[in-house]
Parts: sequence; structure tokens; C-alpha cells
Amino acid sequence: MKNFTHSLLDRDNLNLVLDNLKLGIIAHTTERIITVFNKEAEKITGYKKEEVLGKDCHNIFNAPFCGSKCSFCNDTPDLFSDTKEYPITFVTRTGDTRHLEMTVSAIIDNDGVLKGVIASFRDLTESINLSLKTETLSSFNGIIGKDSTMQEIFRQIRDVALYSYPVHVSGETGTGKERVANAIHDISAYGNGAFVPVNCGAIPEGIVESELFGHVKGAFTGAVKERKGRFELAHKGTLFLDEVAELPLKIQVKLLRFLQEGTFEKVGGEKKVSVDVRIISAANKNLKDEVRAGRFREDLYYRLNVIPISLPPLRQRKTDIPLLAAHFLKQAELENNNAVPALADEAMNVLLDYDWPGNVRELKNVIQFSVVRCRGKKILPSDLPPEINRGEAPLTPAHRFSNDTEASLTKGKLDAASVKAALTKTGGNKSKAARVLGVGRATLYRFLSNNTDAMEFSRRL
Repeated sequence: MKNFTHSLLDRDNLNLVLDNLKLGIIAHTTERIITVFNKEAEKITGYKKEEVLGKDCHNIFNAPFCGSKCSFCNDTPDLFSDTKEYPITFVTRTGDTRHLEMTVSAIIDNDGVLKGVIASFRDLTESINLSLKTETLSSFNGIIGKDSTMQEIFRQIRDVALYSYPVHVSGETGTGKERVANAIHDISAYGNGAFVPVNCGAIPEGIVESELFGHVKGAFTGAVKERKGRFELAHKGTLFLDEVAELPLKIQVKLLRFLQEGTFEKVGGEKKVSVDVRIISAANKNLKDEVRAGRFREDLYYRLNVIPISLPPLRQRKTDIPLLAAHFLKQAELENNNAVPALADEAMNVLLDYDWPGNVRELKNVIQFSVVRCRGKKILPSDLPPEINRGEAPLTPAHRFSNDTEASLTKGKLDAASVKAALTKTGGNKSKAARVLGVGRATLYRFLSNNTDAMEFSRRL
């Protein structure tokens, strides 16, 4: 009796502790039966504890609570030892969409046997909305950027994720079109399904139709069995059609029919196949130009381009370069489990001067190259690739343009008034403004990225 009483007290104390956490907590067995659901989980999801305890996680929430990274969607659980951390979008009982930050850990007993998982989560919806409103968000679902153009793209991703309309992402090579498509998928209702990317330009023309729509047995020589295409593989998920401008006109007709009817026929088949797929397309070519040239169907263009998102090239958002460089350095450190050198200001100045024809992807490659090449604690201009490093000498301080401005500056520090005056004097040329201020370009760009007023002033010049 005494042991039983202690057991009850221990359980009550545990529930009391969990209910006072400011994190939502949910745990379930390997059969997905929910065993723990605290008060914060009730508050965030809108579901009551008595409604969910003892129920299958997938059934009660009409989808995997952990999103597309659920380890218990198949008959055999996906065993994992590392803690998983990722964002998810959750639709509450009242139909509201909430953006959550999820941490999932395995529950292992003393014998090393997996007993289930415990997930903690917090609601970031209001924080994200406020940051977007004030344009202070530095990253969104894996996309890095504080420039005002990126803040607008973050808002577009957040808004379009609530709907199933087709999205077309345009931008130069290396601007991150697939990253945007992935972000839309992850925070949308389709995030519980698969994200299936297809590079339309990399598939040989003769097998494009089969790759996309699948084929039946005997449809052509070598078709020894029926095969699912990318559309079927993306059922209840997202199909990302990269380089969609490269699709042959014949396939464009079939894609248009699917967008109109929601069905298609496999190669060699007569039966209509119906799938529920979110379509996101992308191209580094201007689709309107392709339509005018007769290489892309106009009706398909309007079907795909319902929600357009245009990504700026890196040369148009150079204030994000220090932020991106820091991200890639941290990424290199985590991937290699080793400390990496920092970027010297002189090297940052070189990066800020470069035009980046390969955009963000090229910057990532440059950082990786420099980490490998560097032999000291700081990456110097000589550690950068030859095509990036132009061998420029570090900038030397120039005379200041007025006594008033000089009095407002101290070495290494800037204020909005002096920066605006320097930008006015140089006609908005940031490199010249940095010389006038007597600081490196990296210092000026960092200041602008953190001062919205000065940034907007520079854009108006």
C-alpha cells in the first residue's frame, strides 16, 4: 500500500512539473499511443488532455503531430538516437495555423529498448509575425536574410503556405529557389507528405513523361513492371518542378490537363489516376519571354504563376553577406566537428565588393574553399579563391567631410546621422561612403543591416 501511494505521488508530482512548464510536452509509445499531454500543449493545440490520452497520435490530430519528419508513419518505427529539432506548422482544433519549434527525443529504457518519443514544442507564431512586421527577422525556416526584400519574401512564404494554389519561384541560378519551395512545403498542410523535387532540364526528353506520370507494364520496351511517377510519389505532399521552362511542349499539355482536372494517365495506361499534390515550379529563365518565343504555353504559364515569388540576386542584397557568411562558417564547424577560422575584415571587404554571379550558392562554396585553405585563425584575402580575391589593399581612412560629422564619430562606431551624411555626399555609393567615414565596407554594411532607418535612406538615394 505504501509503495502504491508513493507511485501515485510520484505520478502526480511529475504531472505537476510538466503542467508548469512553458513548453508544450507530448509523448507517445512506439504504437503512437499518447501517454503525456501537458497544459501548455492543450493551450497551443486547442485539444484537451482527456481527448488525446490513450489515442493514436495520427488519428486524433488527423496527421502526424511531428510533421513530415515523423518516425512512426510506417509499420516499423524509424529508430534514431540523436535529438531532432525542426519547425512545423500545426492546425489547431479551431482551424488556426500555428508555427511551432519542435524538439523530439527517443525514450530509451535501461535495456536500450526504444519505448517511444517525447516532443517539446513552443509557439513562435506571434514572434514570427512581429519580426516580419518590424523587418527584424534574420532567418525563416532555413532561409537567411535581413534585407527588406527578404523580409517580404518571408511574408509571402508565410501567407501562401496557408493555401494550395500553385506557386512559381523565379530568380537567377543559386538564389535559393528550392530552399523557398522547401520552406513553403514544410509550413503548409502538405508538409506531412513528401517533398519531391524534379529537375526538368536534367531528364532526357524521351523519358520525361514516364518520370513525371509513371508507366504501366509493357508500355514500351524495357517497361517490365508498372512504375509510379513523381506525381504519385508526391501524393499528399509537394511536387517541385525546377527548371520548368525546359519541359517539352507535349509534356506541358499533359501538365496543364492535370492542373485543370487533378488527374492524369500513366504512359501506356487508360485509367485516370487522381492525386492530391501541391505544385511549386521554378525557373531561372523569364517564363513570359519563353511564352513570347513560343517555347512555353501561355495557358500553362497562367496556371503555374498564380502566386509569383521573385528572389533577388545576392548583389542586390549585399547587406546580407556578413549574415550569410557567418551562417556558412557555423555550418562548416558543425559539419566537420572542428573549429573554423573567422573572417578578417579585409576578406569581408573583398566579399562585399564582388558581384556574385553564382549568388548564395557561390558564396557558400567560397566560404568552404576558404576554410580549407586558411592556415591561421582568420580568413585573409589571400585565402579566398583567385577569382574572388582581386588583391585590393585594405581601405585607409579618408578625411571626413565636416567637423560636425567628425565629432559624432569615434573609431569603429557609426551613427545614423553620420552615415546618412556620408551616403548623401557620395550619391549612395556605399564603398565611397565607407572611405568618407573612415571605416571598412564590412563595418558600414553591418551597420546598415541593423539600422532600418539608414538602410531605407540609402535605398532612396
